[in-house]
Amino acid sequence: MATYKKRGYKKDKDASQVESEKSTTAEVFNTLDETASKSEKWIEKNNKTLFYALTVVAIVILGFMGYNKYIVEPTEKEAANELAFPRQFFNQAKVSADVDSLLTLGLEGADGKYGFVDIAATYSGTKAGNLANYYAGISYLKLKDYEKAVEFLGNFSSDDALLGPTAIGAIGDAFADLEQPKEALEYYQKAANKSANEYTTPLFLYKAGVAALELKEFSKAETLFTRIKDEFPKSEQGKDIDKYISMAKYAK
Repeated sequence: MATYKKRGYKKDKDASQVESEKSTTAEVFNTLDETASKSEKWIEKNNKTLFYALTVVAIVILGFMGYNKYIVEPTEKEAANELAFPRQFFNQAKVSADVDSLLTLGLEGADGKYGFVDIAATYSGTKAGNLANYYAGISYLKLKDYEKAVEFLGNFSSDDALLGPTAIGAIGDAFADLEQPKEALEYYQKAANKSANEYTTPLFLYKAGVAALELKEFSKAETLFTRIKDEFPKSEQGKDIDKYISMAKYAK
C-alpha cells in the first residue's frame, strides 16, 4: 500500500540547531543594544549642538514663512495695484487715434503714479514687475524705439503658451525693423519653438521663413514654410503657403 508525505511536514529541529538560532538571536539583540547605547551617548554628548541646529532650522522655516506672508505677498499685491494704472493707457491706445501719447503715458506714468518703466524697476522681483517689462517692450515697439523694445522684452519671461512666444517674437519684430534679419530669424525660430499651438507657431514660422529668404537661406526658408503646410495647414499662414514654398524652392 502506497504511503504519502503530508504537505507542510517539517522535520523537528535538533538541539544544536535550536541553540545556534538562540545564539544568533542573542547576538543580534546585543548588537542592537550596543548601537542604541552608542547613539544615546552621542546624543548626550552633542545635545547642545543638536538643539542649536534644530533651533536654526526652525528659525529659517519660520523666517521664510514670515517673509512670504509679510513681505512677498503685500509687495505682490502692491505691484499689481500699481500696474493697473498704466495698463489703462495701454488698452486705450488700441482703440484711440492718439496712440503715441497714450503709450508714452503708460510708459512714464502720470499724476504721481508709476508707469511701466518704474514698475519694472521698483518691483523687479514680482509678477507685476515682470509683466511691466512686457508692456513696456510692446509699447516701445509700437513707438518705434526698437532698442528699448529689445531691452524690456528681453527682461520678460513667461511659460504661458501664447504670451511667452509672443514676447520672443516681438523681439524678432524689433530686430527686423532694425534691419537685422539674422537676429530676427533667430528670435522668430525661438518663438515658433517656444510653444506649439495653432496661433503663434505658424505665425512665427512664417516670419522666420521670410527672414530666411531675405538672408538668401533658401533651404531653411523652404523647411520653415513646409512645416506650416504639414503641421498647420488650416492656419491663416497656411492658406497661401504653397506660393512661399515654391518661392524658396526655385530661388535656390
